[in-house]
Amino acid sequence: MANASGDARDLMDQMYRAQRHIYDFTRKYYLFGRDSLIRDLPVKAGESLCEVGCGTARNLIILARRHPQAQFFGIDASAEMLKTAGENVARAHVPVQLKTALADSYSWNETFGLEKPFDRLLFSYSLSMIDDWRGAILHGLRQVRKGGTIHIVDFGNQEGLPPWFKRALGAWLDKFHVRFRPEIKPFFEDLQRKGVGRMAYRDHMRGYAYLLSFEVHQPDAASSL
Repeated sequence: MANASGDARDLMDQMYRAQRHIYDFTRKYYLFGRDSLIRDLPVKAGESLCEVGCGTARNLIILARRHPQAQFFGIDASAEMLKTAGENVARAHVPVQLKTALADSYSWNETFGLEKPFDRLLFSYSLSMIDDWRGAILHGLRQVRKGGTIHIVDFGNQEGLPPWFKRALGAWLDKFHVRFRPEIKPFFEDLQRKGVGRMAYRDHMRGYAYLLSFEVHQPDAASSL
């Protein structure tokens, strides 16, 4: 999911052309922590949230049902996955605005034509698939209002789990172009030191995954980083 053009887009579509039909059924067995994050998201009436790497729109549909007075948006680099997202949204009959669009992870600011920044941004198991994850985060910071929040759930470093488990999981995830990103926590710690915002972080299931939130204090500061 490095970008939504050329080889990257083709790679994503090849990988998900068939998988999109069973994606949600299979991923529930190893994409842990998503529901904990969704449950705790501080979405308020009238706010907007965008998920980067929305896939089948599974998370967005849950959120739309929980927060019927908010607006939800999602982007993904795979047109194939967005076919399933569109089908799922239509079938769900969610009572709020929920739009998805094909876009890359670091140049989607005008995708939906909104007149103001988003209140919340969500990365659910997507940064581990983005080669330029730093660029994706910095771009995301510029799309969130002051006082808004970025939320991330993704694979942790499995510190509390046996070494063989991490090796086996890593070999399996490699088939899907997924990488562990232990650099993400220090990256946000550095952003916090620079006054860009404030981070909260917690491990999930002995380090299998992590949940991170970042309250944005200076959105424009990301432009100079």
